[in-house]
Amino acid sequence: MEIIKIDGGWGEGGGQIIRSAVTLSAITGKPIEIENIRKNRKVPGLRPQHLLGVKILSKICQAKVDGLFVNSTSLKFFPHQGQDLDLQEDIGTAGSISLILQVLIPAVSFMKNSLKLSIIGGTDVPFSPTSDYTKHVFSEALSRIGITFTSEIKRRGYYPKGGGLIETQIQPCKNPRPISLLKRDTRTARLVCAYSQIPKEAIEKETDTARDILAKNGFDCDITIKEENAQDKGCSMLISSHDSGSVTGSDGIYYKSLNRLGDSVAKRFIESNLGVDLNLSDMLVVPLSLIKETSVFRVKQITKHLETNLFVAAKMTGCRYGIGKLDDGFEVRISGVSDA
Repeated sequence: MEIIKIDGGWGEGGGQIIRSAVTLSAITGKPIEIENIRKNRKVPGLRPQHLLGVKILSKICQAKVDGLFVNSTSLKFFPHQGQDLDLQEDIGTAGSISLILQVLIPAVSFMKNSLKLSIIGGTDVPFSPTSDYTKHVFSEALSRIGITFTSEIKRRGYYPKGGGLIETQIQPCKNPRPISLLKRDTRTARLVCAYSQIPKEAIEKETDTARDILAKNGFDCDITIKEENAQDKGCSMLISSHDSGSVTGSDGIYYKSLNRLGDSVAKRFIESNLGVDLNLSDMLVVPLSLIKETSVFRVKQITKHLETNLFVAAKMTGCRYGIGKLDDGFEVRISGVSDA
């Protein structure tokens, strides 16, 4: 089979291209070559969390991989047949577990395999979805497609030491379905906050601020606050909701300070009043590109990550997509052409 070449410097030129390309390579069986990996980043090339994600996926689909080392700017991935596995892995840094799961969950599920994974690393770190976002928002959205997984946060791991532990079980996707997520109607939200080595009073101040903003905008909010010991000082906050026409979430973390965390997370949640939030919009592209029927979702903005995933998915699967401007956002339609 002819190898598909992908420019890793296209668009935002970050790790998103790697994650999406190897995921689709494993599912479709098409070999890929990625060049100019993370060309636009301060430190180009593969980072430890990229290595482990590709490494785990290569075990599952018995792939041959060339260029799998730190700082590598070129990667070749030759997938084979998928297999069920039970794995224990350690990123070795505070690298994001959530970003690794973004690769593994759709890949394993669409390959009709199952995976039991225990993984150590960063659960709530900068420039990554929080582990609660994966557990509550990503899982809800994927369940609408027919992808089911569990994610249990056994131990929090913040930057810089990491040391968090998540146990995940991914099931085969038997009947993938298209989705339609257009507008949020619910007025009920859920706030989940975990923290370590920060005064409880400071945390409650942030959650109270978030609750007040939600209340002023007509939302009832169920709040859960948990002190969970970790190697580093840290805090993770998620506000989420879902109904028949929407799955939305807004998260944030402590990074050097709380920095009005409750205010920023709540305001971003209020702004996400269409079918999906900005982060979820790009996460849905890979699975939707593999479903023949047309899926549609609405989002406030078209992000660089969304553009990147649409580019990679179209190149790998031949899916068709369209973006339409609305008065209050954008509508994205994706029609896959591959058999999942």
